[in-house]
Amino acid sequence: MLDRVIRGGVVIDGTGAPRRGADVGIRQGRVVAIGQVDEPARESFDADGAIVAPGFVDVHTHYDAQLLWDPAATPSCFHGVTTVIGGNCGFTIAPLEDDGGSYIRRMLARVEGMPLEALESGGDWGWRSFGDYLDRIDDGLAINAGFLVGHSALRRAIMGNAAVGQRASQNQIDAMAALLDVSLSAGGLGLSSGRTQAHQDWEGEFVPSFHAADEELFALCRVVRDHPGTTLEFAPSLADFDATGELMIRMSLTAGRPINWNVLIVDSNRPEDYQRQLALSDLASTRGARVVPLSVPHPMEFYIDFVSPFFFGGLPGFHDVMTLPLDERKRALADPEYRIPIKAAVAEALGGPVGPYVDFAKMEIARTALPPNEGLAGRLLGDVARERGLDPVDALLDVALADELRTLFVPVRVGADEASWKLRAEVLLDERVVVGASDAGAHLDIGTAFAYATTLLAEGVRERGIMTLEQAVQQLAQVPARLYGLEDRGELREGAVADLVIFDADRVDRAAVENRPDLPGGASRLYAEAEGVEAVFVGGTEIVHAGELTGATPGGVLRSGRDTRTVTIPGGGQ
Repeated sequence: MLDRVIRGGVVIDGTGAPRRGADVGIRQGRVVAIGQVDEPARESFDADGAIVAPGFVDVHTHYDAQLLWDPAATPSCFHGVTTVIGGNCGFTIAPLEDDGGSYIRRMLARVEGMPLEALESGGDWGWRSFGDYLDRIDDGLAINAGFLVGHSALRRAIMGNAAVGQRASQNQIDAMAALLDVSLSAGGLGLSSGRTQAHQDWEGEFVPSFHAADEELFALCRVVRDHPGTTLEFAPSLADFDATGELMIRMSLTAGRPINWNVLIVDSNRPEDYQRQLALSDLASTRGARVVPLSVPHPMEFYIDFVSPFFFGGLPGFHDVMTLPLDERKRALADPEYRIPIKAAVAEALGGPVGPYVDFAKMEIARTALPPNEGLAGRLLGDVARERGLDPVDALLDVALADELRTLFVPVRVGADEASWKLRAEVLLDERVVVGASDAGAHLDIGTAFAYATTLLAEGVRERGIMTLEQAVQQLAQVPARLYGLEDRGELREGAVADLVIFDADRVDRAAVENRPDLPGGASRLYAEAEGVEAVFVGGTEIVHAGELTGATPGGVLRSGRDTRTVTIPGGGQ
């Protein structure tokens, strides 16, 4: 007898093959039959013509802390995601040094936009080792979760305060390598690191991994090479992409593993940027390496303000002021003299890689807080600046200050034009690219890419036709699963784990974005429900039904070597 059968659905199996009407039989957490299933089952689900697909795999998340209080990884699970990979960009919450994670929590609050009150009250950080952390969350997860080992956490655990601003000694590098070895043996999926000026800690200093010499990274990559089923992830500097691109190639060769990086942005106004980034993958291949960009399948969208330091703190001219306490920040931004170097830095950056994000004239005022700004919501800053006879920087700061810095802005949605959508159709189906880069679990005050899957299915497939539904499911499931070597996931076939999503192709979409105060400590996050997702199964057990959690917890931690296989690179590595 089957445990469950899903009847009357239209199967899209994740391989790119054409859809077909079929039942799906499930026993002991795996798919055992696809077609006309006559065997009796303990439970039956009527798909009623909906699409039955493999669960989506999100390889770039920061759910490491959230899973302590939210084992379903909401809202990703509602959007069809059944497997998440955390620990990206060098940021993990294990291993920990003696301070019990105090530095790590404050760093994550700054660099990944996680409210500190949620991190402080969302669970007892009672572990030290990476393995202890995995054991802590393994029991009671609703979804599948795998974790890379973060370079910044390794550095902090070995070097303490010296992790920021200092190069590691050989003894310290050896100690980091030994700690990584133990962490990978416990099930870590690989190494993540980064070297971008956009990543700053609570004090406004660059995060620990930024200060590592190349040889430190290579020493850690050699450890990864010794562990089956592992991989690499990196956050490069887009402003100095040639240098960090060369570094990623050498890391891939040293580890003998693919290295994926975040994020390739498609913009018809600057096609040379993503074309140069894609060319790095070709160069890597000629040298026997594999460098894989992640690309979000829709225009980049952020909701930002001057209270959170993350976005503006990473822009030219704003770093120093965004490190100041809030009252001092207000006084500095109101000072005409203080604005002079900010304007100069912005003017210089307009023609560079971050140009779209400092083009404040195109920035939208999304929401205001106080009476002086009444009526400005929905308007462009450029229009306000012209009306007031101001430079766009002055208009931006004046509006923000009138709201005690709480004005919510939306920068220009990069890649929202028709030409960018046409280019995106080519990029997302390029074998060098993997769909992802959601950052789900992070940037809770500004980001909405957690809904990338339903957005692709709705706007990308149904409304714009940039790819077929079969191709979209493949990009959301099989392709990322294969990048990480996930065993028996990413495809709907006999013998595969029964991670499934059932959705109505005519209705699937992201619902309206809202601010939801449901985090520990009363903190808020940006949130969006999913529409048209009828059910989500993990290991054959339904965890989402009609947009609600069932309370079932069939998931668990995915561990390297046990749940993953080694993904090789063209040259095999050094």
